[in-house]
Amino acid sequence: MAGRRQYKNSNTVKKSSFVRGAFVATFGIVITKILGILYVIPFHAIIGEKGGALYGYAYTIYLFFMSLSSAGIPLAISKVVSEYQTKGYYSATKRTFFIGKRIAFILGLSCFIVLQVFASMLAKCILGNLTGGNTIEDVSFVIRIIATAVLIVPVLSIYRGYFEGHRFMGPPSFSQIVEQLARVVVIVLGSFLTLRVFNFSLTSAVGVAVFGATAGSIASYFYLLFKLNKNKNKFNEKVLKVNEPIITNKVIFKKIIIYAIPFVLIDIFKTLYNYVDMVTVVKGLVNYAQFSVSDAETVMGMLSTWGAKFNMIILAISTGIIVSLIPNLTKTVVEKNSEDINKKINQALSILLFLTVPMTIGISFLSSSLWTLFYGKSIYGPSVLSYCVFVGFVTGLFTTVVSIMQSFNDKKAVFISLISGLIVKILLNTKLISAFYKMGVPSYYGVITASIFAYLVALLVCLIILHTKYKVEYEETVKHFIDILCASMLMMLVLFLIKFVVPISSSVRIFNLFIVLFYAVVGEVVYFAFTYKTKTMQVIFGNSINKYIKKTK
Repeated sequence: MAGRRQYKNSNTVKKSSFVRGAFVATFGIVITKILGILYVIPFHAIIGEKGGALYGYAYTIYLFFMSLSSAGIPLAISKVVSEYQTKGYYSATKRTFFIGKRIAFILGLSCFIVLQVFASMLAKCILGNLTGGNTIEDVSFVIRIIATAVLIVPVLSIYRGYFEGHRFMGPPSFSQIVEQLARVVVIVLGSFLTLRVFNFSLTSAVGVAVFGATAGSIASYFYLLFKLNKNKNKFNEKVLKVNEPIITNKVIFKKIIIYAIPFVLIDIFKTLYNYVDMVTVVKGLVNYAQFSVSDAETVMGMLSTWGAKFNMIILAISTGIIVSLIPNLTKTVVEKNSEDINKKINQALSILLFLTVPMTIGISFLSSSLWTLFYGKSIYGPSVLSYCVFVGFVTGLFTTVVSIMQSFNDKKAVFISLISGLIVKILLNTKLISAFYKMGVPSYYGVITASIFAYLVALLVCLIILHTKYKVEYEETVKHFIDILCASMLMMLVLFLIKFVVPISSSVRIFNLFIVLFYAVVGEVVYFAFTYKTKTMQVIFGNSINKYIKKTK
């Protein structure tokens, strides 16, 4: 009875297989991103386009420094812990956790100091000599506020990596929901009270909003600390009995850093794409497309903040798959099981395509009603969203594939891939703004096209190296992709025909909610029914989905 009571205890954590872990991680991240989208409705109404641009400036800088301080560490910790656990090196596993926390604290503190000291210099790099919008003082202020999150998030990421390395996917996934809930409350309530009740400036309201990142990370940290203390016995289990070799702290430290560097590079380069946009889009639209500074900042806010919110749901799926895949794939690589390596990689890519292809096409199709629902009427918004959502799709694919490559510890290949994409982005960004304007196409499409090309080039480099060097075959993924594309096209055909009966958008904001829900339900029914009848769903997800479908019936 005692064992049964312990099993039912909601504080007890459970290990996850790859597919189950991917579902758990993805569910938590998707819920987090949905919350991240929903809050922008009131937040946008409170701070407007100018405030959104200011928020985007702060967040882009924050993400860059987060990449430096913690982006690769949780996955590196997860990878090292999984490797040592597989070999039965339990002492080394625990010391990996403690060493990781020290590294994270030092890096976080260093980045915090840099942001405080050089905030004004970073603001000048962003705005240059432009006037008529946010000022250098405004940008400096919000950068210094959001810098406080860099003190907490790196250590928090170590806890998540430690749980994931043991294949306990539930707590780190739920911790992200806790973090987002706390963050959303501070963003919406804090900005409203600051601006509308206490009548402080817009800059102050945005400052309170960006502090939400700090508040959320603190709440999430204490949740994971609680779960870890409640489940110490689970982390102390010794499944294998081996003579553990002497592994010094220096060796563990070196392994963490070596494993973290490629993950850090991935996030840094992704943030650099945003940074390239931040320093070229406003100037490019003003100089080459005859935009006013105000309109250019509005488009920049859409690309970096408002439109990007929808991409986060697509990216959440790839993140969930990566979080589950890395420890499982690392275990397989350690065991040198080439057949299972191919199976896991193809399954990960197939699951990603299965979930993101129809979602991307659907968001693009419903861009007008979605934008009006969340942000109200806009000249540029729907057209920005209809195209920029494809950036989220290719980014998710690239992030998954480059993370797979990292499991083979091929740092050179990862770097070649990343630098190739960044070079393409830098070369094309401003030129495509000018070219699209001259062709009569919305000039900001040039920015989006540059991002898509950049990620596709980087993705292609990764796929070629995985095939030629590590003998990874893609026939299974290609076959599934064709089936997924057929199902998505059928879904779009049905939705397009319905459009002649049910309008795709409304000038009345709340009506768009019902339009989106109607089209989403119809699209899902068509897509899932087709993939179920053709057995595509069952083949991709395997026994896990078959059991679920059987229970549903």
